[in-house]
Amino acid sequence: MKHRVLIANRGEIALRIMDACEDLGLEYVAVYTRADEESLHVQRARQKYRISDYRDPNEILAVADEAGCTAIHPGYGFLAEDFRFARRVVKRSSPLIFIGPRWEVIRDLGSKLHVKRLARELEIPVVPGTSEPLYNEIEAEARAEALFAWLSENGEEDPRLLIKAAAGGGGMGIEEVRELDEVRPVFRRVRAYAKRLFGDEGVVIEARLRRFQHLEVQLLGTPKGELVHFGTRNCTIQSPGRQKRIELAPGFDPRFKNYTFDAQALEEEIISHSLKLAEAVEYDSVGTWEWLVTPEGKAYLLEVNTRIQVENEVTARIARIRGKEVNLLREQIRVALGEGLGYVQKDITFEGTALELRLVAEDTERGFRPLSGVIERFTFSEAPWLTVRTHVPRDRSYHIPTEYDPNLALAIIWGRDTQEVLARAREFLGSVVIQGRTARGDPLVTNVPYLQEKLAEVYEFRS
Repeated sequence: MKHRVLIANRGEIALRIMDACEDLGLEYVAVYTRADEESLHVQRARQKYRISDYRDPNEILAVADEAGCTAIHPGYGFLAEDFRFARRVVKRSSPLIFIGPRWEVIRDLGSKLHVKRLARELEIPVVPGTSEPLYNEIEAEARAEALFAWLSENGEEDPRLLIKAAAGGGGMGIEEVRELDEVRPVFRRVRAYAKRLFGDEGVVIEARLRRFQHLEVQLLGTPKGELVHFGTRNCTIQSPGRQKRIELAPGFDPRFKNYTFDAQALEEEIISHSLKLAEAVEYDSVGTWEWLVTPEGKAYLLEVNTRIQVENEVTARIARIRGKEVNLLREQIRVALGEGLGYVQKDITFEGTALELRLVAEDTERGFRPLSGVIERFTFSEAPWLTVRTHVPRDRSYHIPTEYDPNLALAIIWGRDTQEVLARAREFLGSVVIQGRTARGDPLVTNVPYLQEKLAEVYEFRS
């Protein structure tokens, strides 16, 4: 069957999906909004349709039907982890292929509480806390008291808890408490916020790990029951809003940093636990298992992302299948369209270190405030070890839309080891020129100086 893929996303991920489709000999169709008319993903696509909102499933499916598409790739964000959309795609009267996990898997793993309960059943460690939503402040106080005691018993000198909206996400509906007396008033406030914003006043309480590294395990499953991993990556350097800014693969590097624990053994344990959970739910696409690791070498499963991610390519850059470089988007599309892997775990090897930098129009000195405006010049030095993914044109000006996050580019850098990749990252950042004006006429600033500063902190535990 000749497939045609609707790319239900924008910017650099849309461009990466186009690359993968062309590599597989597949036709594709793009969508865009008025705000994205200058984006390179719109300029490149031969067949494209303007829509009003990337989040509108009715528009997306109407375009798919009009264009004669057989499959939909949601990219990341927008509809990518909306199980209702995925279910609708495959169950409507004219079903399409959803390039991602089964909708049931998206639903089940999209619930952090469900993931925590399932992990505990499988004896996979999770961040200590409640696994059911709380609605009663007396019970919340009792659970909080037990968690404060656990933190103190484990040597935490300044124990803190996070009180979260159970239905929340993206950092919304989360408050931190240091004293037991704070629990009830904060619980009431978060519960009211959750009801107002999410329509669900359930609240969860978790121990706040003060120092940690954020590691991710990259998995790929197929509907045929095959399952492999592509190692780990380190995503510890994040903005205060928990947005990743620098990622490295592999997740640990004992040659670069001295650990108080056996890093290789812990990495193998994290991967093993991730595969166990994936097998339990019969995971059938690209997915990411996120972990927090303490300086003492204790690891806790945080959540599962049932989609392709911004940082997938940093993992792919060091992975090899029988000696050939990996394109995880290509693999995801292949298996969604019915192909088997054609390889097993022992065929996957790793080479060197890779680092990804996220270039963003944001004022890091003023609370990482996102910026809009016009980019008048965007240049950098090309290199064989460098891949830059961007939707920003380099031959003309570009208006940064106010409707979306002001992400400008991803720079993926490879080196034989961490020292070399850091030197190359500094060389790249030193060559970057992004000039323009904000909507108020001020000079446009980006996070390039922040990235230059944070390179010195890779593989460190954060507070």
